Amino acid sequence: MTRYIFFTGGVVSSLGKGLAAASLGALLQARGLKVKIRKLDGYLNVDPGTMNPYQHGEVFVTEDGAETDLDLGHYERFTGVDHLSHDVTTMGKIYANILKKERRGDYLGGTVQVVPHVIDEIKDFIKYQTEDLDFLIGEIGGTVGDIESLPYLEAIRQLAIDVGRENVLFIHLTLMPHLQSTGELKTKATQHSVRMLLSLGIQPDMLLCRTDHSIPMEMRKKLGLFCNVSPNRVFEAKTAPSIYAVPIAYHQEGIDTEVCKFFHIETKEPDLLPWEHVYQNIKHAPYTTTIAVVGKYVELPDAYKSLNEALLHGGFKSSTKVVIDYIDAEDIEKDKPSALARLGEASGILVPGGFGTRGIEGKIKAIHYARTKKIPFLGICLGMQMAIVEATRHLLNLKNANSTEFGKTDEPVVGLMQEWMSQEGLQERNATQDLGGTMRLGSYPCVIKENSLAQSIYQNNHIKERHRHRYEVNTRYKESLEEKGIIFSGMSEDGLLPEIIEIKDHPFFIGVQFHPELKSRPLLPHPLFTSFIEASAQNQKTRRAA
Repeated sequence: MTRYIFFTGGVVSSLGKGLAAASLGALLQARGLKVKIRKLDGYLNVDPGTMNPYQHGEVFVTEDGAETDLDLGHYERFTGVDHLSHDVTTMGKIYANILKKERRGDYLGGTVQVVPHVIDEIKDFIKYQTEDLDFLIGEIGGTVGDIESLPYLEAIRQLAIDVGRENVLFIHLTLMPHLQSTGELKTKATQHSVRMLLSLGIQPDMLLCRTDHSIPMEMRKKLGLFCNVSPNRVFEAKTAPSIYAVPIAYHQEGIDTEVCKFFHIETKEPDLLPWEHVYQNIKHAPYTTTIAVVGKYVELPDAYKSLNEALLHGGFKSSTKVVIDYIDAEDIEKDKPSALARLGEASGILVPGGFGTRGIEGKIKAIHYARTKKIPFLGICLGMQMAIVEATRHLLNLKNANSTEFGKTDEPVVGLMQEWMSQEGLQERNATQDLGGTMRLGSYPCVIKENSLAQSIYQNNHIKERHRHRYEVNTRYKESLEEKGIIFSGMSEDGLLPEIIEIKDHPFFIGVQFHPELKSRPLLPHPLFTSFIEASAQNQKTRRAA
């Protein structure tokens, strides 16, 4: 019997519903229960794939190639479960499905309405393939009162009737503001938010109050009284020193215990020792290393959310605290002394993915510095492509080498690939197509060369990694680059697409066409990041000893 838990948000956005859902999922898993989490976003975009990272943050890609909200990354990192395209939807996708059905005549000429048609579409999404789950956790995007989220709230209200109210738990996450002038925590904002939720027919069963201060029992009783919730189910979600401390904090609050009581299920006590180890590693790591991330969206760390976390995970094995220094690629392009000085102080350099021409020459300069100064380097997606451009310009002396993404060039080292094979068969694309849906997305296999650095890192010759890109490295220059010491150590199964490059006689220089950060977990760090951080930490020790 599948049970449902729904997280709604109140007062303000960005309180961390995704992190809360992921943490509860991890706790229920630790009790031996099977959990899946789904995200229901209110915006009308079909997916976030063409949205500006400054507005939306990172685009997370699933195994089957869905471009999703960054909260899916939280779900995967905390539960270790690979999520798929049917684990996230938007109102745009819901309406697109409805309109397709209407055009096909599925509604037999009837009037198509929000109730029942849109609501039924949402309920079908929530219940899809949940038969083998103990819990389906749903996160409703946005805040109660947002007009775009109203159909979702109506859908979960109806679902509670459909499957039985005893099988559905509503958790409302709100803000408990603290007034510095009076030194008081205030409950009124939460009361108003719950009142609005009640007006939509949903009675929250638990309150999760985001705060920087402890909530005394008297205040919990007051909230419980005015919100019609037992004081034992009014919990504080206090700001934690690390996101990986949240499952531990939630268990100490008793949240998972009350969830089990609500559903009248008995389980073993959760084994949180792995999470304790993760948190202690972050808190007490004896070594520190600094990684320069030379990117385009450095003002908004959420644009690189999975990358940030993967770098932290990479330090766990060597007990190394990773300090990330975001350097704007445009500052390096303009030779700003402060940016160049920070680049020189870093123990490792990482160039991440991205789109568009801005800052490209700065990324190439950073790669040249890493290659010639023997600084550990990791290039991801566009970072690998620019590593090939840099090598072609400086090792083959082809000064006009570039990617066709940035305009016409007589030395197209990187170009738009016209066709490729996917799980669905032959895919084709061209420069005139819509930007949405024209990329190579999702998990693809890679064959690794014997006796390469990549093989020693992966301890395997066949891997699968997730992709999100529109352009590919042109193999026309492959032989010439190999003669100069560039090793194409990973190729697609058909041998046509470069997936991994590395350099001989360098402490650590690897570029990958895929996004390894999407598969890194705190309990299972990705080997590329583990090896990169180990090499960077060693570089830092060598510098200090010199």
